[in-house]
Amino acid sequence: MADILIIGGGVAGVTAAARLAEDASVTLLEAEPALGYHASGRSAAIFIAQYGNETIRALNHASLAEHRETDGGVLTRRGLMLVGRPQERAAFEAEAAANDMAPITVAEARAAVPILHPVTCAYAAWYDEAYDMDTHRIMESARKRARSLGVEIATGARVTAMRRTDGHWEVETAGRSFRAATLVNAAGAWADEVAAMAGARPMDIRPFRRSMARLPAPGGADTSAWPFIDGVNESWYAKPDTGGLLVSPSEEDPVAPHDAWADDMVLAEGLARYEEMVTAPVTRVETSWAGLRSFAPDRTPVIGRAPDCPDFFWLAGQGGYGFQTAPAASRLASDLLMGRSPALPASVVGALSPERFAA
Repeated sequence: MADILIIGGGVAGVTAAARLAEDASVTLLEAEPALGYHASGRSAAIFIAQYGNETIRALNHASLAEHRETDGGVLTRRGLMLVGRPQERAAFEAEAAANDMAPITVAEARAAVPILHPVTCAYAAWYDEAYDMDTHRIMESARKRARSLGVEIATGARVTAMRRTDGHWEVETAGRSFRAATLVNAAGAWADEVAAMAGARPMDIRPFRRSMARLPAPGGADTSAWPFIDGVNESWYAKPDTGGLLVSPSEEDPVAPHDAWADDMVLAEGLARYEEMVTAPVTRVETSWAGLRSFAPDRTPVIGRAPDCPDFFWLAGQGGYGFQTAPAASRLASDLLMGRSPALPASVVGALSPERFAA
């Protein structure tokens, strides 16, 4: 019997397994054939410390040092540019101010990204502390550390039933049974389904689809030094990617938990918003895909012991911030499960606790 059984092999579950294994015996179950199959395998792979609400930003800042140290560093400076249309001045200025971005001229913006349209791109602002993330290295580093500390990782192990008997959990999958003293729910889009199976009250964590298209480099340009480009109010974004460009409509369409795929109409609408801001039309989409970003009602992760279910621990609702926040989130999970005083401020711990929904 393990001390802790983690359900979910995305970045939250794998980094928590590596951290918890320093103090406990750990088993990790992933329903799919491989780790990081859903949201973690479809990330935009960008770290922006000022991205998210106040609690998310606290987790981002608490994670930055570890990201810089993991395997010699998993961050590469990219920079972030916010661009706005002529009619978006008020929204542009508010968003730039809220995210500590410095206004730049359109000429400066076009010097960095030559395809920006000189008329429809009326405003631009810059944030230097945005980084590409090596998400594969983050996952592999955590997986290898977990394995080295004795974590049992079972893939293709979809949970079919669970029950609490004689002070421990018994978890059934199609091929095996597992026993553990404590369950950690890191099931992403399926987190509420896992909670219901365990008899814990769901947290109303809902998945939302976000689509992505990979385009060839516009006009054959060298995109490697271009920044991450964001439309006002996240109406679209673009990011350089191995000689091409990733473009997303930044949609948040509520869906049931599933293996997501891009909606062609939504993708087309997002590409049209991108095209309005550039001089190079979209002539070909090389590939497209979608992922699920799962949020609690207040768009803040849920990390802590369930107030209504013994030895059931929430580690879910990361939204689009899973990789950014993984070091701090896994450290907090370990501190709480091992009975240590969290390194994070009490206000942040309280904002993440499932007890905030107890009423």
